[in-house]
Amino acid sequence: MTAPQKKERVAELENLIQGYQSSYYNGEAEITDAEFDLLWDELKRLAPESPVLARIGADGVDDIDGFPKAAHLIPMGSQDKAADPEAFRAWTQKIQAPVYVVQFKLDGASLELQYEKGALVRAVTRGDGVIGDEITRNALRMNGVLPALNVDFSGGVRGEALMPRAVWKEKHTNKANCRNAANGIMRRKDGAGCEDLVFLAYDASATGNDGFFKNEIEKITWLAAQGFMVSETKEFTDAEAIIAYRAMIANTRENLDVDIDGLVVKDRETNMDDLRRVRPERQIAFKFELEIAYTALRAVEWSEAGATYTPIGLIDPVRLAGTTVKRASLNNPGMIRSMKLKIGSVVSVVKRGEIIPKIERVAPAEALPDFDLPEESDIVFPVSCSVCGATLVDEDSRLYCPNPACPKLLLHRLEKWIKILDIREIGEKLIKQLFAAGRVTQIHDLYTLTPEELAAFDRMGTLSANKVVKYIRAARDISLAKFIAGFDFEGVGETIMEKVVDFGFNTLEKLRAADADALAIVEGIGEVTAKTIVQGMRQAAREMDAVLDAGVIAIAEPPDESKQPLKGLSFCFTGELIVMKRSQAEERVKALGGSPKNSVVKGLSYLVANDTGSGSAKNRKARDLGVPVIDERQFLELIDKAARSVSGVATPAKPLAQGELF
Repeated sequence: MTAPQKKERVAELENLIQGYQSSYYNGEAEITDAEFDLLWDELKRLAPESPVLARIGADGVDDIDGFPKAAHLIPMGSQDKAADPEAFRAWTQKIQAPVYVVQFKLDGASLELQYEKGALVRAVTRGDGVIGDEITRNALRMNGVLPALNVDFSGGVRGEALMPRAVWKEKHTNKANCRNAANGIMRRKDGAGCEDLVFLAYDASATGNDGFFKNEIEKITWLAAQGFMVSETKEFTDAEAIIAYRAMIANTRENLDVDIDGLVVKDRETNMDDLRRVRPERQIAFKFELEIAYTALRAVEWSEAGATYTPIGLIDPVRLAGTTVKRASLNNPGMIRSMKLKIGSVVSVVKRGEIIPKIERVAPAEALPDFDLPEESDIVFPVSCSVCGATLVDEDSRLYCPNPACPKLLLHRLEKWIKILDIREIGEKLIKQLFAAGRVTQIHDLYTLTPEELAAFDRMGTLSANKVVKYIRAARDISLAKFIAGFDFEGVGETIMEKVVDFGFNTLEKLRAADADALAIVEGIGEVTAKTIVQGMRQAAREMDAVLDAGVIAIAEPPDESKQPLKGLSFCFTGELIVMKRSQAEERVKALGGSPKNSVVKGLSYLVANDTGSGSAKNRKARDLGVPVIDERQFLELIDKAARSVSGVATPAKPLAQGELF
């Protein structure tokens, strides 16, 4: 993978992960845990420094989807993974455990049962690993969930809600597989079908007593003694024996009652500090080999997003990882050339990280014996833009329209600006109507709209039009990185621009004066991206000035260490704000040196919630951790005081301690 391809893929992965996190945390998941983990793992491999990997939690997790939210007793993060024996051997060499405990990696829906003095008080889904949906009523209908224990135990029991294969075949074949069926049923508001699920336990922890369980075998023995159904568990002292056991299970897993997708290998000795990590180090998921399907390529269509044309292979339908696959990614023109791919080629297809599966390579015709293959023909590449007619530029790693005035590019830029500034009041349909009418073709056109104009558009009306214009014209200071990212330079997102700004190109004037050689020395940028930024800055210069001249958007001043009174303080927001949107509040915090957070964690300075007495998960966790909970009025007083302290109106410009704020 070339450097430009890598950057393009990293940006794509970051967008996918954040989008799927939002849908997973605040509603029914769009993809499976396994598919999400593949995306996460690929991003970790390509860009381990990505800020997306450091984010735990999601905005707005307080009862959005009808389920109350609850915090886990111990974070339910994702496990590190080994996809092959070499990676597994490397892990065993790292941790050097004398004895390993091996369990099936159950392919269902994770669930934590929380007990107080032996009574089940709540059942919590995985959610974001810190906070999940409380589905206690549904869980009590599952086989294997115990409403009470025979002992005075307070703590959590973890396991997997699974659908047996026989039940799936009898009742739920409308779902792609057992895993999807279990996830959907578990989250039904009426709980219908939960009686078809079984709960298998594999872990436990006692609240306030890290020494309650000495080792993992003791946990499983205790769980079985309470009456839980437990995951099959074995002990090994040798990595090679585990590798052989994995191969044996992989060959016989179709005979099991439930689905598994690998093994979980743990250090036999329980280490609670390690279990509290986002990704524990002393356990690993030893996955089975990826499933590969062989099929024939029938055609290639070109997906158009912004200026870029991306090839998608249309293949004969095959079953892969529980779903029927008809389309597969081909990434870019260079991939087609490197494989010497043709229409009619036999190809191998895997689900490696893409939601649309990926064509890995050309396979020998023998992979499809007795198959009537089509006659091979060359793949035709588009040569001109479907919208403006400009000749496309083929850089091998990317095929794109170079016309900066291409209507498709301009519309994509408008959509990107609205997304990155979080102007939710302008829907996709409305912006397309405005664009088609020629009223809004550039970003600065947004700031000239009037309520009277908008009211004339389909399904608007006076009230809606006034609301839209009000939010568009709401004055805001945004970071330079966000401002540039909003102009939609290919492959240049906010994360990349933050690196450029942090390096010292921290004003619009400095960026405009920079050449590609100067930008290329910024870590993680490189020559291609540097040229893209320089070219984009030149082409968008007039539009940037027009946006700033509208007087609504201003670029925040670069941070001055002597003028960051909130430095060292962190803020998490929950629920709806009244005076400003959450994104605006977070920008105010950052401008004054503070850090906005997505979740309530130990060390958080303030949780901002207009309903400070709410029983929401974030409020409860804040109280448990001793984090002060303030309302929006107090937050505004706080930032006003902080702002005055750097303007010379009030206190000297020095960082404020938490106790000094009120």
